[in-house]
Amino acid sequence: MSEKAKTTISVIKADIGSLAGHHVVHPDTMAAAAKVLAEAKSKGIIVDYYITHVGDDLELIMTHRKGVDAPEVHEVAWNAFKEAAKVAKELGLYAAGQDLLTDAFSGNVRGLGPSAAEMEFVERPAEPVIVFMADKTEPGAFNLPLFRVFGDPFNTAGLVIDPKLHDGFKFEVYDVIGGKYVIMNLPEEMYDLLALIGTPGRFVVRRVYRKSDNEIAAVVSVERLNLIAGQYVGKDDPVAIVRAQSGFPAVGEVIEAFAFPHLVAGWMRGSHFGPLMPVSQRNARCTRFDGPPRVVALGFQIKNARLIGPADLFDDPAYDETRRLAQTIAEYMRRHGPFMPHRLGPEEMEYTTLPAVLQKLQNRFVEAKLYEVKGPKVKTELLHE
Repeated sequence: MSEKAKTTISVIKADIGSLAGHHVVHPDTMAAAAKVLAEAKSKGIIVDYYITHVGDDLELIMTHRKGVDAPEVHEVAWNAFKEAAKVAKELGLYAAGQDLLTDAFSGNVRGLGPSAAEMEFVERPAEPVIVFMADKTEPGAFNLPLFRVFGDPFNTAGLVIDPKLHDGFKFEVYDVIGGKYVIMNLPEEMYDLLALIGTPGRFVVRRVYRKSDNEIAAVVSVERLNLIAGQYVGKDDPVAIVRAQSGFPAVGEVIEAFAFPHLVAGWMRGSHFGPLMPVSQRNARCTRFDGPPRVVALGFQIKNARLIGPADLFDDPAYDETRRLAQTIAEYMRRHGPFMPHRLGPEEMEYTTLPAVLQKLQNRFVEAKLYEVKGPKVKTELLHE
């Protein structure tokens, strides 16, 4: 066990209200949150902070020495969101306080609406960290890129040619429905891992560790708002933290995984599939059909728990082709209108109007014995709710 001081980076976000629908965070709400974090820094609760937004989500990036799930740090974040929501209500912003599901703080923001990704580590001489922040999607949106970063040698050359990476990584996969997790080793359990995380609405990559020494490499927020609130109150809009270089994949290998705009669940009303578009901070505004889903990557160096940066990593013409492809995919998906595969399947629609429609029509369904069904029965629980 190292005797060196450990640094914790906490990324906590919430939708506390936005300008012109679900479009963009108002600067006055960010200023209100900044006052709370500045006071916490002056009191020594946190060492440093950076405040930003992605679409309608207010993002708090904080460093401190208090470890993961520290009540005093989470209370700072909660108070920042409350103050920001207060301003949002005064300005009449849309969905003011949307992600704050309770009025009482209970020691941790988890389960109260905001999402959090945190990791604690002993700083290396140079500590590059990338913070990913997504809007209009769910935590499983990071499954595919994180697999590519830490498990796919066609993305990450270091898995083959870097001795420090060659032993592989461990993936902690969380079952958001069952409330359980399993740890799987790569490359030897690759196929089993893919069998799980290929269902990103249920199985989410929560943490990644270097297999050789169990050093933390990545962490993702896994809160599912509809499961917490019992109704649809907005998509989860996850955040992730990834360490890079010197025993981890290079920065270029990490962000290369986002060069393909894969389909993710979310977009309009959290009920549609669309491409995850990597964008610069200045383009972190969701417009077309309240989207399409997008992700921002901010690169920091961390030194003595201070944040150096950020670098806006997707603010690069090298990603123009990815964005062009994302727009083509968005156009194609939109042409489906309310039909699948643009609209999510029924298992993801149970917090929308679909159950009410089925309930209303249940007495009008007439049994039709056209043929005998010999295979497994189709689940029809929604018809009997």
